[in-house]
Amino acid sequence: MSTNSPPGFTQATVGKKVLMAITGLSIIGFLVIHLIGNLQIFAGQEQLNKYAETLQSMGALKWGFRSVIALFFVVHIWKGVVLWLENKKARPVSYTKENTLEATFSSKTMIYTGIMILLFVAYHISHFTLLDCHPEYENLPLVDGRFDVYSMVILGFSEPLISAIYIAAIAMMSLHLSHATASFFQTFGIVNPNSLKILKKISTIFAILIFLGYVSMPIAVLMNIITLSGGGH
Repeated sequence: MSTNSPPGFTQATVGKKVLMAITGLSIIGFLVIHLIGNLQIFAGQEQLNKYAETLQSMGALKWGFRSVIALFFVVHIWKGVVLWLENKKARPVSYTKENTLEATFSSKTMIYTGIMILLFVAYHISHFTLLDCHPEYENLPLVDGRFDVYSMVILGFSEPLISAIYIAAIAMMSLHLSHATASFFQTFGIVNPNSLKILKKISTIFAILIFLGYVSMPIAVLMNIITLSGGGH
């Protein structure tokens, strides 16, 4: 009797792609929620600091949510790299999504934008969450008894280099999203030739909106639309 057994679901190609699709959709959901929260900076210092305090008050729930998203992110990158390596070995058989999704610059660079996004996320967490890059933020005066997240963000984005890195990373993330969103539907077979063009347009529009939303903050800081005086208008 053969000792070879079929690979488990998560080890099979289809399983890896399903895991990538599910984790990817969860990450997209987080990006939307994160953006909605961060855009409150335009409502002013009090509103953003109050929002940040609400998140901090969630304690274990907040860290549980972050841990799940971090796990999804790791699984997404891991399975993506594994699939990419397998596809390179199996040339000329390419990434299965490309059977129906026309290869574009965004689809061809998914592995590279994914790795760059991973590096940026590590920096972003170190910058604004752990404060390792800028420990001086910990000494910001409290505002109404709250940590002044508003001033921390403005001080960060006031540095052109940091804003440039942020904007470049968001551009890569949006490029990644423009293909990933359409790929999710392809993975589950929710795409046909008639809907393909519409789906690709929707994916592109969504990626552009995400890009504009995230980069609006550093641009607004650099243009003094929002300032340390607490004015968000």
